[in-house]
Amino acid sequence: MTDPVAKLPSELDQLPDRDPEETAEWAASLDAVTKAAGPHRAAYLMRRSLQHAEGAGIALPKLLETDYVNTIPTSAEPAFDGDLEMESKITAWNRWNAAAMVTRGARYGVGGHIATFASAAWLYETGFNHFFRGKEGDGSGDQLYIQGHASPGIYARAFLDGRIGEQQLDNFRQESGGDGLPSYPHPRRLPWLWEFPTVSMGLGPLSAIYQARFNRYLANRKIKDTSNSHVWAFLGDGEMDEPESTAALALAARERLDNLTFVINCNLQRLDGPVRANFRVVQELEGAFRGAGWNVIKTLWGNAWDELFQLDTTGALIRRLREVPDAQFQTYATRDVAYIREHFFGAEPALAELAKLLSDAKIAECFYSSRGGHEARKVYAAYRAAVEHKGAPTVILAQTVKGYTLGKGFESKNANHQMKKLSIDEFKGMRELLGLPIPDSAFEDGLVPYGHPGADSPEVRYLQERRAALGGPAPARRVHAVALPEPEERAFKALYKGSGKQEMATTMAFVRLVKDLMRDKETGRRWVPIVPDEARTFGMESLFPSAGIYSPLGQTYDPVDRDQLMYYKEATDGQILNEGITEAGAMADFIAAATSYATHGETMIPFYIFYSMFGWQRTGDQMWQLADQLGKGFIVGATAGRTTLTGEGLQHADGHSHLIASTNPASLNYDPAFAYEIAVIVKDGLRRMYGQAAPGEDSDVFYYLTVYNEPKQQPAMPEGVEDGIVKGLYRFKEGAPAAEDAPRIQLLGSGTAIHWVLEAQELLAADWGVTADVWSATSWGELRRDALESDAALLRGEERVPYVTQALSGAPGPVLAVSDWMRAVPDQISQWVEQDWSSLGTDGFGLSDTRQGARRHFGVDAESVAVAALAQLARRGEIPASKVKEAREKYGM
Repeated sequence: MTDPVAKLPSELDQLPDRDPEETAEWAASLDAVTKAAGPHRAAYLMRRSLQHAEGAGIALPKLLETDYVNTIPTSAEPAFDGDLEMESKITAWNRWNAAAMVTRGARYGVGGHIATFASAAWLYETGFNHFFRGKEGDGSGDQLYIQGHASPGIYARAFLDGRIGEQQLDNFRQESGGDGLPSYPHPRRLPWLWEFPTVSMGLGPLSAIYQARFNRYLANRKIKDTSNSHVWAFLGDGEMDEPESTAALALAARERLDNLTFVINCNLQRLDGPVRANFRVVQELEGAFRGAGWNVIKTLWGNAWDELFQLDTTGALIRRLREVPDAQFQTYATRDVAYIREHFFGAEPALAELAKLLSDAKIAECFYSSRGGHEARKVYAAYRAAVEHKGAPTVILAQTVKGYTLGKGFESKNANHQMKKLSIDEFKGMRELLGLPIPDSAFEDGLVPYGHPGADSPEVRYLQERRAALGGPAPARRVHAVALPEPEERAFKALYKGSGKQEMATTMAFVRLVKDLMRDKETGRRWVPIVPDEARTFGMESLFPSAGIYSPLGQTYDPVDRDQLMYYKEATDGQILNEGITEAGAMADFIAAATSYATHGETMIPFYIFYSMFGWQRTGDQMWQLADQLGKGFIVGATAGRTTLTGEGLQHADGHSHLIASTNPASLNYDPAFAYEIAVIVKDGLRRMYGQAAPGEDSDVFYYLTVYNEPKQQPAMPEGVEDGIVKGLYRFKEGAPAAEDAPRIQLLGSGTAIHWVLEAQELLAADWGVTADVWSATSWGELRRDALESDAALLRGEERVPYVTQALSGAPGPVLAVSDWMRAVPDQISQWVEQDWSSLGTDGFGLSDTRQGARRHFGVDAESVAVAALAQLARRGEIPASKVKEAREKYGM
């Protein structure tokens, strides 16, 4: 009976067959092989044919999955460029000290991870000894994204190299007293060592791709020659479940980023158990990466397996490896040889016969320890192939045993991620296995000792010689701070003078400012505009023909709007990063650009503009990554607020990003109301981040600005308000007294709310005889930050009054704060305001409506502000309560 699968339609059915008879002969041959030698032989011949076709340059779809064997056979491994015995000793010392550091820290209950580095030691050591370029050679060196849980091993190597002392090792995860080591790679906590924070799982691989891409961007724009920089990302197989881990694989392949290598430590275990208990994660990852267009290298088996593969004349071993699920393979590593003989080799007669030729010792070696990721020659071969491959990024799938060399109590155990220490007896067993000269007397105080062969030992000299040849220590972060000159003043003056009778949204004001700054002779080329497929929404299309959209291929097509002034221009040296619909990708771009001053010694000025709803809410974790990495630049939440984006409704109504942003200590958050405020804030930001920061100012910050799409007449800048704009509050318009004894109130407004407040000021004066002063609150967050610093100063015995208290000191009447944000945003400063305080905001879910309808719904329109002001005065007894009811009726509320 014919297999029904064969009847399924195929794209081949649509292609003309020039020689049906020849096609039939090929099909008949395959049927004959299947009948005579079995389906396995037929499948082998087909795969061999495809392999041959690929080598001959015949265009065919690639297989997404290969056999569960090493991509590079032992016979094809290159000569090992180093002293393997010496490198084994170095690796042994690092394994020991990594485990000792975490175990000693367990006395204080600070935790730590042992098993990850134990499995990945050779993956790092081979790179450090042979591949990773340092920053003291030509160029910028390589960029290393270290798997967070492997940090003890990196500290151990720095200890051997003399960059970290024994006291620092003992202060692992104990930083508050100084001279400590952070738990994971954190540039903000250890800025001379770590370049990239990677333990927020999934962000490391995403950032690595965009870092490699940004390296090419710098080179194509002739800013920095990055041809000798390679990005290495060390990842866990469990980490690849994070959506961000695989989100940009196609981008890396599409842009042919052969300056990028992923090294995935496939120890088959995540935090609580197997990564793919009933499946095979290596094969799954291979299919995903091959399908995306990556070069895939599998480094699965150590040399001990060579004998088994040579004895496998029927292919039974290959088939069995392909079908055994990961959880079962982990079980083999923890059971005796008899179990393996029964449950692995007993699966079919051909395997049982093969097993008769193997000693128990050989089977134990293969199933307990012999993995490709544990053998320097295998890892070296994979790395060499990766750096020599051209035209596509490479992923190395290296199989290891989690907890390797830590003893049977650790290796391949589901709980080893939570196991934080070894016993003294386990350390002694590890000492024997690693061959380390550590005497029993070193354990007499009950503590495991650190081990060091001596600063002038052959091991240390070898390590340092290898690093010197590769360009110095790694990982390492180097900052060559060069202050950028101030841009010409004319770009800012255009906004200082206002828009006259013309209406202009603050979004457009910001874009206009940056467009002018990008023309600056000194600093213009250093701006990096980043936008996730919303450039036209934000009025940035005017930048297309002048700055160009970056594409490594240039423009290989004739754009549909080529005959228009603002056509869609792509170029290899394009300045704009227009990322498509990926806020995560755009943020990864921003991080790479924002830290280029340290990574490449080239200061760039990125600005990333996006729907504010889709920034901090969607990619807030990356904002913390940016802060950890000491990034600088301008993040711009456009079409901000809950009521300014007409008709869009719930998913596009942001009333909370400033509250989320306020949680990040490195983020300076501003909600400017007018174009001139934007100019002042950006100018001060350029000074602080890229010029000369004032004494005591932290320059390792970034700015979050919210801008609005509601066109308004932009006033000229009043005199003397610059300091208040930067600090967060200044009086914009003093109320004219309605009468000598008229009640007064202070109205604070931020962003677009200033316009409702100004209307309310007029209503209060005209309809109710109330005088209101209007203040522009450019930054609730900076007001709060200053107030918190003042409180801290008081605890130190210093007399200091918060700026917001000073600014409002003596202002008559109560204070009413209004914004297009939830009330918790302005309420951040309420405790430092001496006057009676109340606030209005847009709490709750957004909705689709006109601006006016939405504002009336939330009670923040001008009439609502006026009623709220009257209610506050009535509570103080300054006006009759009946006036509040009268006002509600008058305004139809």
